[in-house]
Amino acid sequence: MTRPAVEVDVPFLDRARETAPRETLRDWQWQRLTAGLGEVWGANAFWRERLRAAGVRDPRDVASWADFARLPRLAKAELAADQAARPPFGTNLTYPLDRYVRVFQTSGTTGPPIRWLETEASWTWWARCWAYVFRGAGLGPRDRLFFPFSFGLFVGFWAGLEGARVLGAMAIPGGGQDSPTRLHAIRELSATALVCTPSYGLHLAEVARAQGFDPVALGVRTTVHAGEPGAGIPAVRARLQGVWGARAYDHAGMTEVGAYGFECVAQAGLHVNELEFVAEVLEPESGRPVPPGEIGELTLTNLGRWGAPVLRYRSGDRVRLGTSACACGRTFARLEGGILGRVDDMLVVRGVNVFPSALEGIVRRFTVVDEFQIEVFRRGVLDEVRLLLEIDGSARPAESVRETVDGIAEAVRRDLGIRIEVAAVPARTLPRYELKARRVVRREEPAG
Repeated sequence: MTRPAVEVDVPFLDRARETAPRETLRDWQWQRLTAGLGEVWGANAFWRERLRAAGVRDPRDVASWADFARLPRLAKAELAADQAARPPFGTNLTYPLDRYVRVFQTSGTTGPPIRWLETEASWTWWARCWAYVFRGAGLGPRDRLFFPFSFGLFVGFWAGLEGARVLGAMAIPGGGQDSPTRLHAIRELSATALVCTPSYGLHLAEVARAQGFDPVALGVRTTVHAGEPGAGIPAVRARLQGVWGARAYDHAGMTEVGAYGFECVAQAGLHVNELEFVAEVLEPESGRPVPPGEIGELTLTNLGRWGAPVLRYRSGDRVRLGTSACACGRTFARLEGGILGRVDDMLVVRGVNVFPSALEGIVRRFTVVDEFQIEVFRRGVLDEVRLLLEIDGSARPAESVRETVDGIAEAVRRDLGIRIEVAAVPARTLPRYELKARRVVRREEPAG
């Protein structure tokens, strides 16, 4: 594969491995996959039963990538059912409980929360995956990374904190603090990077402005975002970069899978860290591979978490596999546009498929909108959508608020081909989020 000339100073964590030929990457993946299968076969009840049901009688029966592609995909509901049947941790455990050193829990935004255990080895693996994320964004030992995160059972940025240590950077935890206190810490400790959800990054900037100062003055030069697909949406990224005066980077990960995706300085989509994960883009229903350039569901296998592994896990994320080489020189697979939305998030409005991320991309073009919410309600036999907007009215007359409402309604009609109700609501009446935002809510419409 011919690589384009790199016009930027590209930071790597491991240049030789990140730029290795595709054939070499696949060989490395295969070595780790087959070794891991051998390890879980004898001790992990969940995977032994699952593989036997698929016709595997010995781990050596998975002798090629074609054999691997015939293994069944794993859905989150199956993990939840296993834990419900065998609480509190289920049967996806390869080692005795005394080998595990950390416990986490999924956020619960896409189903019942699932608990997850980490060994010392897998926790070290998590940290290494996050170090790739930070180095891809150009961060290094001289940086000071601020984490405005509650540090509860959700794995979130716990692993990011460890990744900063691997990178040699200073990690500044911001748990147990309100937003004004966090802003003060960023200033006093001269943080150079902010690591948070896109929603909270925008909210923190909003709080700074309410306190009478421009967040750009804090000197943060890089923001890294996870937990939501927002930073991969051009309008959201532009909003983040505008309010912080910093370069915003997207990242993707899941409690069940690990920190699998990151942006490089070329910012041409999310790289899948194929040193640590096997990625497939498949048709959601059939499971057949999707041609490069077309949209499918991302399916992932991790290669460094054999204490509680996932093989061919259905992420539920809609992605498009890039077809050209990245200017950074990495040979990792690249997801154009990052995470395009959730397979199960699609709304059907009068026969038109609408994804919440598409609505967010429109709303964030209008910088006067501080927050928004998507209400879904039933009118007759059809679902309808109402878009609620908090608009900064402090410096805008009522007619300008009306112009914003009408402008967003027209943009939705023009870009998505549907007409929906758009309404302004009073300031500070919509919820703010430190973790994953839940902006799609279903309401019961009053009768009559």
